[in-house]
Amino acid sequence: RAPGADLEALVAALRDGRHPEAGRWRREADRLERLARRHAHHAPETREPDGPGPEAATARRHPAGLVAALAFPAWIARRAGEEEAYLLASGTRAALPRDAVGGGLAGQEWLAVAEVARVAGDAAGTGAVIRVAAPIDRPLAERAGAGLRRTEDTADWRGDRLTGRRVDRLGALVLAETPAPVAPDAAAQAVRDALAADGLARFDPRGRAEHLRRRVHLLHRVLGAPWPDLSDTALPDLDELVDGLAADLSAGRPLARLDAEALLRGALPWPEAGRLDELAPERLPVPSGRGVVVDYPAVHEDTPPVVAAKLQEFFGARVTPAVADGREPVVLHLLSPAGRPLAVTADLPSFWAGPYAQVRAENRGRYPKHPWPEDPAAAEPTARTNRRAR
Repeated sequence: RAPGADLEALVAALRDGRHPEAGRWRREADRLERLARRHAHHAPETREPDGPGPEAATARRHPAGLVAALAFPAWIARRAGEEEAYLLASGTRAALPRDAVGGGLAGQEWLAVAEVARVAGDAAGTGAVIRVAAPIDRPLAERAGAGLRRTEDTADWRGDRLTGRRVDRLGALVLAETPAPVAPDAAAQAVRDALAADGLARFDPRGRAEHLRRRVHLLHRVLGAPWPDLSDTALPDLDELVDGLAADLSAGRPLARLDAEALLRGALPWPEAGRLDELAPERLPVPSGRGVVVDYPAVHEDTPPVVAAKLQEFFGARVTPAVADGREPVVLHLLSPAGRPLAVTADLPSFWAGPYAQVRAENRGRYPKHPWPEDPAAAEPTARTNRRAR
């Protein structure tokens, strides 16, 4: 059926009180009628140029549209680019049926929709079709949809900065938008959205905050409270981080000048934070005396940290190094003198007692300048060659 075919039935139902919105429609119609009568008794010089006033004149031009808009304000619709596609105040996208394009509704900027239905097929890419509607204009749309009207401050990314906008909306329909300072609440929401989508990546180009996050999250996983959950899903709820980033961005600071690592440290529990370097050190001393970087797992990985160093640097060790108060053994990547992997173990004594003999047999001829003792657990650790070790 044509999009306007059932409007007479709708008007009758509203007039007779058989529609749920009948009371609201009747009150609005009475108000407009009183407004029209009052203007009609004005002297000619005090009347509006077009008659009894803009609201009453609009209602007279679009009576069916007035009824539909008052009955279904959430279905007030505005054309969305393509001629047959519309965005409703409810946020739904819908299209005029193909047989209606070229009719009285085609090309109308504003519509009051009385019936919309989901359909299979393209429907101009919307998935919904407008079944019953009438044309209206913007003043009528704003009056009928006054209950959906709101002004909000938003923040959007422009390169590496946040920019603010003030948006006047009728439901999902944008009536106007203007540049505005970045509001703190809008900046905080933009930060939360970015953290939910990208984790720390956008705010931490050098990876320092991410490295700290991995260390803390391992303590959360192994030791529990009070070490905080710093998983991707938890980050948007970390107020100290969100509020700190939002404050800097609201002040116009670009991403490159943010210190996400410092903000993340500020979110750690005190006094426990004072033991971070002890419980989850950035470098772990190996028997040779050298401090080796600890590679902590990503927060979504339930795996132990890794330390990679030359096999000879672990001579003399009778226990496997561990972090988190000794509760999390590290996985050792034992390297050749050339830095190539020879073995991986989380149990160093078992490695010395078993697989080491095969590794020694395969490599002592390849690397004769380096020590390959028969009893590595009793040997002197070194990062040097035999000659330099003397």
